[in-house]
Amino acid sequence: MLRSVKGLKDILPQQSPQWQHIETVARTMATNYGFSEIRIPIFEFTDLYARSIGGTTDIVEKEMYTFLDRDGSSLTLRPEGTAGVVRAVLEHKLLDSPVTRKLFYFGPMFRHERPQAGRYRQFHQFGVEAIGTDHPLTDVEVISLLWQLFSSLYLKDLTLHINSIGTINDREDYIQKLKKFLSPIIKNLCGNCQRRYSTNPLRILDCKVPICQEATQHTPMLIDYLSSDSRIHFQQVLDGLRDLEIPYTINHRLVRGLDYYSRTTFEITSPHLGAQSTIGAGGRYDGLFQILHGPSTPAIGFAVGLERVMLLLEENQIEKKTPLFFVAGFGESGKPKGFILLHEIRKAGMRADTDHKGNTLKALLRSADKLGAAYSIIVGDDEANSNTAILRNMKTKVQEIVNLKEITQRIHQEC
Repeated sequence: MLRSVKGLKDILPQQSPQWQHIETVARTMATNYGFSEIRIPIFEFTDLYARSIGGTTDIVEKEMYTFLDRDGSSLTLRPEGTAGVVRAVLEHKLLDSPVTRKLFYFGPMFRHERPQAGRYRQFHQFGVEAIGTDHPLTDVEVISLLWQLFSSLYLKDLTLHINSIGTINDREDYIQKLKKFLSPIIKNLCGNCQRRYSTNPLRILDCKVPICQEATQHTPMLIDYLSSDSRIHFQQVLDGLRDLEIPYTINHRLVRGLDYYSRTTFEITSPHLGAQSTIGAGGRYDGLFQILHGPSTPAIGFAVGLERVMLLLEENQIEKKTPLFFVAGFGESGKPKGFILLHEIRKAGMRADTDHKGNTLKALLRSADKLGAAYSIIVGDDEANSNTAILRNMKTKVQEIVNLKEITQRIHQEC
């Protein structure tokens, strides 16, 4: 029997309403905040990710799905969305806009990770990017969007973690102090952290392995090495969050260990997800445009793992669909007349369905039950000849006779 590839998951019809609900709320929220949707390709030249994410990261070294095109070009399924958005902004000269360029995206991402709850090899993200300003209130606006999104989805017990990692210059001296602290204990750290010591020591602070967390709990704090400008920026972000009454926790271990990240970093976690507790995270990446051969351009964004949101979403918070009207047309005259009525109901903007295999009223009503129809509209030969239909409430079994010309107006009242 054929099965899906390990780490990939089908989204079945009974799960689709939850996905649609999350996507609708996210799209509405982003639009209300002034963001416009961008749709980027699923794969790019591998060099884009090697440059943007970093050649020494786990993503590039171990997790990317990379393959050769027929012309020999190396292509990679996108492991994240920011690099593709920045590439599109540069390629299509979207920086020429006189205002901050604010973009959002949806779509599948691909990483060869160990599958577990909320983590798959094909996963879906909603993300935003605010490009063109380094004002601290832009940071607050982006964080506010993320917080309000989760609030609108009624997710509970969330914590906003925030930190500042300063600029590249701020981190130079700190990294030397960090490596000096770590040097005597490097053998006690996990294999990944031993490798990171040489390539990306900041990432050691973000390691979730217990032995590493314990060994590094007394490391020097990066915030003590921030320049006055970075300190002022961070304080203004915190003040802005307080003004909006968004609760936060300063987490000095929260870092983004790539050179193009700067200043504000943040993530929102839930205690109901186990080890993979982060459901949305982001930060400022003022150096990425230059790495991709663009002009110096400040930017900040976040990405949300939709599978993890799904794990937290309560079914009773999903917006209920409009009622389904099932057209039960049968008989020589009733079936074609019922099909025309089905078309008219759909044209009027209402949900309607039928079962073309059903040829008797009993079979059709059975199908209506299976589809969860709120009402059945019965059109047999007798009804067709008298230009009427029977409107049947499938829950109460109450029926009424309605003129066919008035049926769409009548059922509109039940929506």
